[in-house]
Amino acid sequence: MVWTVSEDSWRAMASPVAVDALLLSVRTTAMTMAVLLLVGTPAAYVLARVDFRGSRVVNTLIDIPVVLPPSAAGIALLLAFGRLGLVGRYLDVFGVTLSFTTAAVVMAEIFVAAPFYVRQAATGFGAVDRTVEEAALVDGASRSAVFFKVTVPLALPALVAGALTAWARALGEFGATVIFAGSFRGITQTIPLAIFAEFQSDIDAAVALSVLVLGFAFVVILAVRYLTARTNGT
Repeated sequence: MVWTVSEDSWRAMASPVAVDALLLSVRTTAMTMAVLLLVGTPAAYVLARVDFRGSRVVNTLIDIPVVLPPSAAGIALLLAFGRLGLVGRYLDVFGVTLSFTTAAVVMAEIFVAAPFYVRQAATGFGAVDRTVEEAALVDGASRSAVFFKVTVPLALPALVAGALTAWARALGEFGATVIFAGSFRGITQTIPLAIFAEFQSDIDAAVALSVLVLGFAFVVILAVRYLTARTNGT
């Protein structure tokens, strides 16, 4: 099958289904990255700097989503947070439902994307020269000031590279999302789910959306390579 860019193909990118999926993906990935930055950054710092009991277990748990099939991740989330799940059954008592909602999309994206940010951020924090931090402390700076004004700026290329990689992974998430959140237009149907849905009825729309995602991926890869080179000093 040969596919060529036509007027219909470009029009497919602006179809209501595509626009809804794109806007939902923007919202959910933004929420995902906000959580990762707020929680993942201090977690990465602790993993890079603090040697505590159970650190190997924590590191193993962080890596599990990388090797776990997305469909298995979706089932795990459903068993934990579904209406009859280990946690979901108690939330249901208070009228809180997570599965098959936009919140479920965000949870699935966080689950699969977190390792990519935390690992890269931890590498960045580990590469920061501690003598620079110690010099700032000797000069009278507080530990919080050293963290935000010295450590974070020095580790910033790695943090941004990790954030971009995690964002791209969240944007492309399919398996965990379709099982835990379903595919409901405007609610849980992100771009990957829209591509799958459109593929069954409108190949032009599916390919147009795929090209759009491919463009995002290309830009992210170039940015990550540039930032990684800066982190490594090459």
